[in-house]
Amino acid sequence: MSKKPIIVFEGIEGSGKSHHISVVSKYLDKKEISYIKIREPGGSPSSEKIRKLILNNKSDFNKNTDLLLYLASRSENITTIKKYYKKKIILIDRFIDSTIAYQHFGMGVDIKIIYLINRFLLKDISVDFTFLNLVNKQNLYLRLKKRKKLNRYDKFNTNFYNKVQNGFLKLAKLKKKSYQLINSNLDIKLNEKLILKKIDELIF
Repeated sequence: MSKKPIIVFEGIEGSGKSHHISVVSKYLDKKEISYIKIREPGGSPSSEKIRKLILNNKSDFNKNTDLLLYLASRSENITTIKKYYKKKIILIDRFIDSTIAYQHFGMGVDIKIIYLINRFLLKDISVDFTFLNLVNKQNLYLRLKKRKKLNRYDKFNTNFYNKVQNGFLKLAKLKKKSYQLINSNLDIKLNEKLILKKIDELIF
């Protein structure tokens, strides 16, 4: 594995992935290790414009439009990813597997279309390691209640989130060696230590 890996943080809403990617960023800053951090949707200035459109509570796109908007956002980030691929550590808050989990397992979009467009966009770029953050129903809604503002994807029903999280777990089974499950219902400090230990293994 490259010592300048692409490391992705996946999980449904309220699973703690954004918290943990922030912890890893601060850890790398402290170690003076060069990296870039991207979120999806979002990342580049153009992708952030698409993010606002996707997550806006007034938006009401059909599932195919949602997919294409997410992939358009990714397309805008590919230039940045290609520039630093294998040159810097790349941390990504949601990536390919989120598209499969949400758009295929959650919304029922044909998975072949998702794979086809991703292959077209990414070419030879591949993810080295993924942290999948898992959360139960109780903690999911407790954490969403604490948010000052909810976006469109924070307002789906329990059945949808179950389908998405189960989709993530199916993907994890296919990629056991490059996936680590994080039980976000446990103590957050315990999980931080667990993740940072794995980060050390990946980059040193």
